[in-house]
Amino acid sequence: MKNMTARTFSAVGIALVISGMMTACTVFPTPEAPRVMDFPAPQNVEKSVTINPQSLRVDTPFATEPLNSTRILAKPEPWEFRVYSGVRWRDTVPVILRDMLVGALRTSASFRNVSMDTGPGNTDLTLATEITAFHTTSQGNSTRVTIAIYGQLINNRSRMTLCSDRFIVSTPAADNSIDSIVQAFGSTGERLAEDVISWAKACETSPDQAFSGNRSGQAALR
Repeated sequence: MKNMTARTFSAVGIALVISGMMTACTVFPTPEAPRVMDFPAPQNVEKSVTINPQSLRVDTPFATEPLNSTRILAKPEPWEFRVYSGVRWRDTVPVILRDMLVGALRTSASFRNVSMDTGPGNTDLTLATEITAFHTTSQGNSTRVTIAIYGQLINNRSRMTLCSDRFIVSTPAADNSIDSIVQAFGSTGERLAEDVISWAKACETSPDQAFSGNRSGQAALR
């Protein structure tokens, strides 16, 4: 009987301790939500003089960690990533980059129709990309934003790659503040979009085209 009573008091004591710990947790202030940044949309995309009669689907770019996240990344060393604290992108990097490319391609009116891979319709062509860089680097007091992707333009009927190339764009930030860095990401993205649009327009995308190896543009580090 004494042992049963002791066990009962012990169980009650543990329950009270746990309850007190849970109550104590509510005393601490809730961490402030991080700033949520959008990837600025291109503002100066030129409209195409001619329109490709084919439709284009832009797939969500492939990316591995830590690029496949909402974190805004810095790369102080070739082997190291760091994260800007208290701030993040509104969605993962592949999603915001896809949305930017879709918006820029639609504004340019380079193709009859431009859709995302989330849409239900069929298209003639697919733009498939892989993100290899989406970060800042610092040299002394200056910060640069670098975005790099590998892109392929694919014929959806034959599933053959019509053109492929690597695109790398780098832009300096006005200063080291997060606002200037996000603006630099926007400028870099706009220049990347211009390169991708010019490359896609130059690619021969005739439905009856026979594949004879990848055709590459001359995208270079800018």
